Amino acid sequence: MLENSTRRVRTPTVIWTVLILLISTALTVHADSSATDGELLRKEVRAELLRLIEEEGALDAAIERGINAFVEKQRALARANQQRGSTERARNVRPVSNTDYIYGDPKAAITLVEYSDFECPFCKRFHPTAKQLIDQSAGKVNWVYRHFPLEFHNPGAQKQAEASECAGKLGGNEAFWRYTELIYARTKSNGRGFPISNLVPLASEIGLESGPFKQCLDSGEMTSKVKADYENGVASGITGTPGNIILHNSSGDAVVMAGALPLSKLQEAVNALSRNHTEK
Repeated sequence: MLENSTRRVRTPTVIWTVLILLISTALTVHADSSATDGELLRKEVRAELLRLIEEEGALDAAIERGINAFVEKQRALARANQQRGSTERARNVRPVSNTDYIYGDPKAAITLVEYSDFECPFCKRFHPTAKQLIDQSAGKVNWVYRHFPLEFHNPGAQKQAEASECAGKLGGNEAFWRYTELIYARTKSNGRGFPISNLVPLASEIGLESGPFKQCLDSGEMTSKVKADYENGVASGITGTPGNIILHNSSGDAVVMAGALPLSKLQEAVNALSRNHTEK
């Protein structure tokens, strides 16, 4: 690394400035100057350039700047390629259909598709943020919750996902979202935050019949649906939870937004997607 001194301030511009001054001086030499004078001047120019390069570190600084610029260019290219790849994979997201439970206006132009895990602490934190996005959207955005139970949170996360689907089967859209909201409100997260033994009593609490609910949960009837959500999440570029995709329903254009992002970031993505399609 170069020393932090005035040497770093020197640039090739300094070299060219000195060179121009010396050449200008040479041009002022009388036309009948001797060859010896010309040779001395050339030696002086070479000596000064070598001094600038060796003592002032101008060439080192130029090389360092060139390397840094190249590295930053490669990083920017990698980020652009990664973003392009994420956007392309996001288009694999399954379109919203009657198999989904939807919070908000089903006819909204834009959907927040969340791939989530009931035992993920970040998902717990994100849940009210997603709800707020929909509540303040004036019907422009809805929310679809899909399952992405992480292996290290199982069996809890998997069974909770299946239980929420049983709630939806027996009580419809409203029961699904009520059940989901209560799990997030009560779980302590990280795999054992909500006991599996409490899943049936929770269903009874929201007015569902415990017998049919228990039969649905114990039979594994909803295992395949949870698995289908997980696999589509992987195909769409989801690698962790909460994994969010902002989807423009009519065009299929989509943006991946990973993590428990603040409301402002979600709103920016929604606005950008809306604006792009308004301009088209």
